[in-house]
Amino acid sequence: MARTPSKQLEIRLDKNGQRRGGKRKGAGRPKSGARASEKHKKRPKLSAYEPVHVVMRARKGIGSLRTHAIFNAIKEATFTAFAHDERALGKADASAVTGKVARAFHIVHLSIQSTHIHLIVEASDRMALARGMQAFGISAARHINAALGRRGNVFSDRYFPRVLKTPTQVRNCLAYVLNNWKHHGESVVSLRRPWPVDPYSTASFFDGWKELDGQRLVVPSGYDGPMVWWPKTWLLGAGWRQRGLISMHFVPGGDE
Repeated sequence: MARTPSKQLEIRLDKNGQRRGGKRKGAGRPKSGARASEKHKKRPKLSAYEPVHVVMRARKGIGSLRTHAIFNAIKEATFTAFAHDERALGKADASAVTGKVARAFHIVHLSIQSTHIHLIVEASDRMALARGMQAFGISAARHINAALGRRGNVFSDRYFPRVLKTPTQVRNCLAYVLNNWKHHGESVVSLRRPWPVDPYSTASFFDGWKELDGQRLVVPSGYDGPMVWWPKTWLLGAGWRQRGLISMHFVPGGDE
């Protein structure tokens, strides 16, 4: 049987002689504000040996995150993240040779500022980071909404991760995150009790302060901080110390 010759379909143009579809002005997902969220970039590759600095931004209208009620709400979310870690640690990895755990995610440090949260975390891979941040973010939003008597989204729909690959990067990040309250002028705000480090962070758990010769701060009676892990990676546990301990009086620069 003879084959019917194929025909090339005609490309239809609009009345101005332009093709329909494709990239055009105004197309795509609408923005939700002046700064909608982080750009949808491909997440960086992540090794289990590299800690990650993560920034979560609160939406406008939430108010300052540096209140006792919201601190307790975020602290509850760290308990949820810790339980998420425990479930992951309870699952054996498919490879008995490596002995790795499945989807491990650990929050090691946390700093709550007025409009955003800094975290330093460890994760076995990119998917573990995504799932761990999802568990923490959902729990934090739920508890913050309960504390404020509101409903709706609390954080921007994208968090910003930066993988830390060297001892210098890790030390700089620790100094930046744990002293971030000085960058924002929060350290001069009056508190009921004077604090040499940020009470809305894990700075009191940190054993790398120069002024304390590597010892932990003795906190006031009754203070109960977030639930976090001791570091498991070499970079976050010991490697950064090759670059020297960190001063409580250091004032970070930067935009966040």
